[in-house]
Amino acid sequence: MSDRVVVAACDGASKGNPGPAGWAWVIADAEGRPERWGAGPLGTATNNVGELTALERLLEAVDPGTPLQVRMDSQYAMKAVTQWLPGWKRNGWKTAAGKPVANRELVERIDGLLAERDVEFVYVPAHQVGGDPLNAIADQAASDAATTQRAAGTAHGDQEMPVPAPARASTTRARTATARKAPAAAKSSASGAGAGKPRTIKAKFPGRCPCGQPYAAGAPIMKREQGWGHPDCSPVV
Repeated sequence: MSDRVVVAACDGASKGNPGPAGWAWVIADAEGRPERWGAGPLGTATNNVGELTALERLLEAVDPGTPLQVRMDSQYAMKAVTQWLPGWKRNGWKTAAGKPVANRELVERIDGLLAERDVEFVYVPAHQVGGDPLNAIADQAASDAATTQRAAGTAHGDQEMPVPAPARASTTRARTATARKAPAAAKSSASGAGAGKPRTIKAKFPGRCPCGQPYAAGAPIMKREQGWGHPDCSPVV
């Protein structure tokens, strides 16, 4: 077995939950810099399916004899394979409430891939300023795959890493500020809101706030640099 621990991150995305979905993983080099990545589409699926598929594809991409540290922002996917799995198997793949385990096929495949592997799981909060850089890249790659429904990554000739949303926004802020100034002012005047005051709407579909917490269909949400989210969250810069 190799002495070097491979550090990687994986993430899934769903635009609507369920909706157009995708998965992604990123693997770092010996210095912790992103080295290679992969991403792909899932058609219409839930966010949890995206998260589990991302983990499955990451495990498939790493030699079984290599110690691996997996960084994830999905507590569901992490707990499913590290805490809940033994109980599900004992209960004949039923939950504590007696219901069939969701996404059982994916969980079973991951269980097989984890057999006799040295894997450490690390939870990293999503969408945090100064957060885990590998997770931020995986998050963006999964989101792009969900949107475009195309496979991408190092194996497809994509040598450049996806640019996470905060960095991408900072490079276009000056250009987009002028383009949005007039429509924003008109919209504010029409709605009676004060100049510069963000607009709050009701979500048509469930989603996830940049703070990492979900919101339900019909919940009030507000547009932020990293996407739609809770109005009472601290601004993401």
